[in-house]
Amino acid sequence: MKLWSGRFSKDTDKLTNDFNSSISFDYRLYKFDILGSIAHAKMLGKCNIISSKDSEKIIAGLNEILIGIENETIEFDSDAEDIHMFIESLLISKIGEAGKKLHTGRSRNDQVALDTRMYVKDEINKINELVVELRKTIVTLADQHTESFMSGYTHLQKAQPTTLAHHLMAYYEMFKRDNNRLDDIYKRTDSMPLGSGAMATTTYKIDRQMVCDLLEFSSLTENSMDSVSDRDYVLELLFAISLIMMHLSRLSEEIILWTTKEFSYIELDDAFSTGSSIMPQKKNPDIAELVRGKTGRVYGNLITMLSIMKALPMAYNKDMQEDKPALFDSIDNVKISLSVFTKMLETSTFNKENLLNNALSGFTNATDLADYLVKKGIPFRTSHEITGKIVAYCILENKTIEQLSLLKLQKFSDKIKNDVYEAISIETCVNNRDVVGGPARIAVSSHIKKAKDQLNS
Repeated sequence: MKLWSGRFSKDTDKLTNDFNSSISFDYRLYKFDILGSIAHAKMLGKCNIISSKDSEKIIAGLNEILIGIENETIEFDSDAEDIHMFIESLLISKIGEAGKKLHTGRSRNDQVALDTRMYVKDEINKINELVVELRKTIVTLADQHTESFMSGYTHLQKAQPTTLAHHLMAYYEMFKRDNNRLDDIYKRTDSMPLGSGAMATTTYKIDRQMVCDLLEFSSLTENSMDSVSDRDYVLELLFAISLIMMHLSRLSEEIILWTTKEFSYIELDDAFSTGSSIMPQKKNPDIAELVRGKTGRVYGNLITMLSIMKALPMAYNKDMQEDKPALFDSIDNVKISLSVFTKMLETSTFNKENLLNNALSGFTNATDLADYLVKKGIPFRTSHEITGKIVAYCILENKTIEQLSLLKLQKFSDKIKNDVYEAISIETCVNNRDVVGGPARIAVSSHIKKAKDQLNS
């Protein structure tokens, strides 16, 4: 029998019950539901809304249920309507009439809002830690490759020389912002909604601040209708997870390219690669590909949640039950993606020779030749044109700029002297860019040191 069945004259249709039930996915809220109920029971007892004896009995019963679920001596009932009704029914069967008093002064609407906020806070902390571990891995790798020269790209065309360290630290900054976003979302989630009731609080003289303090929230929600009817903190988390996955997907795409024989920049550890069922030679970057694929799935969850919320009138609507599959799925996928991706990255080996050889072709030092001419007194637009003509000539002759003789170079400009070869060497091109944020060893080393200090703090 349903705990709300008093108004009804017949049992719920079996198909309707299955359709309405959410315990198949919201069971994972059990810990937060029980902890929230314990805090609520303590408050009811202290405020003399129920007797202290009943309060203590309820708390003891809830603690036993928590232990039973975690020890797997209690199994979730697939026929239960949701995790809240399941735990309350268990409590009543365990302690009797006192258990029926637990729900005094609250609704499932503010109960689920509380559970979800507690769950989101807990998961934000876990995701944050995983992102920090990835940032540590990136910094460790970057520190090893401040002099590993490589070609930088724009439009997927060779652009300018840089280093692997500089390239990797770009992702460090992306993931640092992901941590910052999660911290911001935590602050807005950290507001306690219990006591809002179904939508208009309660006539009982409850102490919301006591519950807030017991559950270690930083503040109380200020409007009961808003408390039960919005899930913007869930949407924010889904957006932040989507950004994390997008950053992972971008780096995955590069790793996938870098593992090809055409690039051969990186060798993935065998433990983080797979083979082919038919082609014996294959070593596939499946982890990176799966991360890239799961990113689309996470995007879908964000769109799902936005679509659910876009037209809901005040206050609570059953549509909001569908927030949890999207939320849980995104959290599960970002956590596993971060965990396995970090291990894959930290066990990878980079081929410095191939990185350098690739940077030596494709005229990545053309901008530096133009800058060289500017420093000789030629306006930039003119030097740009001269350099473009030199590049066009090199393409016809199948040569690099530095392979041209000084005499040949001087046919394009008499300002070019013998010092040009030093000016356009890959090492000079990189290390002269010692502007803050640049690829020079001194600039990247400073960035890495700052990153290490951030991570240690």
